[in-house]
Formats: sequence, C-alpha cells, structure tokens
Amino acid sequence: MWTELKAPSLAEMEATAHEIFDRLPAEFRALCEGVILRVDDFPTEEVLDEMECESEFDLLGLFQGVGLPQQSFGDVARLPNMVWLYRRPILDYWAEHDESLGHIVRHVLIHEIGHHFGLSDDDMEAIEAQAE
Repeated sequence: MWTELKAPSLAEMEATAHEIFDRLPAEFRALCEGVILRVDDFPTEEVLDEMECESEFDLLGLFQGVGLPQQSFGDVARLPNMVWLYRRPILDYWAEHDESLGHIVRHVLIHEIGHHFGLSDDDMEAIEAQAE
C-alpha cells in the first residue's frame, strides 16, 4: 500500500495549503489580508532555538509577526506577518497518525493563523469545524 504513495513536494504542499486556506470561512480569510503563507521543509536553526525545540520535527507550523491584538496604527514599518508550515514534520506526523494529510495541514494552518488573531483553542476548533 505505501509503495504507491508519494510525499508531496514543497510546491505541492504549498498549493494544498493555499487551497485549504481558500475554503476557510470568508470572514476569517478577510482578516488575514497581508499574511503570507509559506511552506518549508524544516524551521531554521534560529526558530528551533527560539522555540526551545529538541528536534527539527517538533514544530509543524509557526506564526511570525505581530498579531492583530498587538497591532496599532502608530506602528513603525515592519516585516509582513507570515504563517510557516513545515513539510517534513507534518509528513512525519501524518505517517504516525490516522488523520488525512489535508486534515493535518488544515489544523496546523488554522492554529497558526489563530495566533495572528489571538484566538483561543475553542475559537480555532469552531473555525476548523466550519471549514470541513
């Protein structure tokens, strides 16, 4: 069975993440204006150190930037907000669990965007339920 499966490339996983984003509730997507979605194989060493990760497989995704609750009109120019999905840790998680790859990507994407909004876990679960 596994011999016929192929892990998605970076480009394929990024395309999947964008497709999943496009199916999220419209009001949720509208608030994400300017947030950049990226996929990389692993987090950088700097990110791993900052997050105090023991392994490069510990982090499935990351929000980098200033969340909406912390933004103000007087902010100086800053880098754009970004949501990172890490392909290899996500694939590793997928291989060890009974969830579909799309479900895992959607969960990580919503969770990381949720940090942009300062949402609670309950809020994120409600959005995820709407996106199914």
